[in-house]
Amino acid sequence: MSADTRSHRAAGQPAPGRRRPVQQRSQERYGRILDACAGLLDEVGATALTTKEVAHRAQVPIGTLYQFFAGKEDLLAALAGRNLDHYLQRLDRRLLAAAPVGPAGFTDLAVDEFVTMKRTVPGFGQVDFGLAGAVVPAGVRDDLHLIDADLDNNTAVALRLQALGGEVFAAADPVALTLGLRVALEAADAVLKLAFRSEPDGDPALIVECKRLVRCYLAEQLSGTLPPR
Repeated sequence: MSADTRSHRAAGQPAPGRRRPVQQRSQERYGRILDACAGLLDEVGATALTTKEVAHRAQVPIGTLYQFFAGKEDLLAALAGRNLDHYLQRLDRRLLAAAPVGPAGFTDLAVDEFVTMKRTVPGFGQVDFGLAGAVVPAGVRDDLHLIDADLDNNTAVALRLQALGGEVFAAADPVALTLGLRVALEAADAVLKLAFRSEPDGDPALIVECKRLVRCYLAEQLSGTLPPR
């Protein structure tokens, strides 16, 4: 089963206002707009980002941008959604290649892929699956629901990780697992923000501690299903 199939099974409703293009030419423009948004985020940050400058960078009329996005919030939401899709696809490839043992192995690969994307993917340091900064920029009503209209970002991510994990989490109660993954994501997010605040490529010691924190928490949450390390 592909990452796309497994991850979308647990996905909720997209954030309102997004229009997905169908024709190839429109898809190319849509992708260029998101690429331009990601590049500008690294240069000016989410607060100073404007739809006008994104359209200029993408070399499309501003009206074309507004055909797909109602405004800045929708633009950031679409980028967050694309980031999550790419993350799950890349993590799925890691899982297939490494065949990790249990939730502990899954945790390590999940953190490793997130760190890799932080280091290499344009705009990911500003908008990963939501706004990475503490300040909500003008034009964004609620950064907690960029991915899903009904769920907060980390719940939406937890459900898709749960679906992607498949047999790795087979012994866990589904409801408890969703809660556990949501808490683990909140904790990991806080530690990784600290890691990347102190060093551009992430403080290696804090990244190690992030993995340890999540492994230990999930071990208790899942009633000791993690193998000893």
